[in-house]
Amino acid sequence: MKFRYLGNSGLKVSELTYGNWLTHGSQVENDTATRCVRAALDVGISSFDTADVYANTQAETVLGEALKGERRESLEIFTKVYGPTGPKGHNDTGLSRKHITESINGSLTRLQTDYVDLYQAHRYDVETPLDETMETFADLVRQGKVLYIGVSEWNAEQLREAHALARELKIQLVSNQPEYSLLWRVIEDEVVPASAELGISQIVWSPVAQGVLTGKYTVGAELPAGSRATDQKGGAGMIERWLRDDVLDAVAQLEPIAADLGLTQAQLSLAWVLSNENVASAIIGASRPEQVESNAKASGVTLEADVLSRIESIFDGLAETDPRKTQMPSGREA
Repeated sequence: MKFRYLGNSGLKVSELTYGNWLTHGSQVENDTATRCVRAALDVGISSFDTADVYANTQAETVLGEALKGERRESLEIFTKVYGPTGPKGHNDTGLSRKHITESINGSLTRLQTDYVDLYQAHRYDVETPLDETMETFADLVRQGKVLYIGVSEWNAEQLREAHALARELKIQLVSNQPEYSLLWRVIEDEVVPASAELGISQIVWSPVAQGVLTGKYTVGAELPAGSRATDQKGGAGMIERWLRDDVLDAVAQLEPIAADLGLTQAQLSLAWVLSNENVASAIIGASRPEQVESNAKASGVTLEADVLSRIESIFDGLAETDPRKTQMPSGREA
């Protein structure tokens, strides 16, 4: 496993981060989740990403149990705040001082740790002053509960505003967590250049487009039993946008390229994401330990310029590139 610096900080993270969105506490049994975490540790993954909103706090609990007994200093634990948790009352969401303060205390308890390495604003809160949010984050850093600050799905303008406040408050805003894959490239035109200028890295989610880029879905075939596309708890709604014939035809063209390199299509897709120098880590999820072991082989793979060109020509016109598609809520609901 290779490691990269997170933003302009001195913190190193593994090129692949193990994430438990849509799995721990919901899709897979706790013993399987624990085996997936153990597999991640065995292949050298040291970075783990979760959020309080995942499975309404249960994902954090499962991850905390799975990591119990590990040397804390050898891990980088990330979590997030914004989404509604608990009974979803009027203050159980957003980036207010109240919600952030209560959320970090709950997250630390569930994760069984005194601090998190990276605390991320899960979305931009249009209803709370950014000053309030950043000042609260600064307080958590000074209290030792949080080491570094990150955000998720913020656009370039929001990153600039937050970074300026972070500098005034003398804390480090080091990361953004956007969706990014061969099919979803909305960060490239604005977010990545701004981030590179500010010293912010990307920790990207869904690098294999919810599994579409693995090649498991093919034109005219029935959806594989137990796959993300058949999960009515949330996975199916996310993946259906990619289950078009033109997309699946393009994905099939990755197979010979991957085979020539001795890679699976998933490994090739992960390596492509990691070829972006502004990406510090790509988040992988798993429902089986074998998936973790296989995906880990993407770390350290270098794709030559001609390979990158071939890959990108396949998806020309299919990938979403509009920077306005960066996810941002119009408001929050309790």
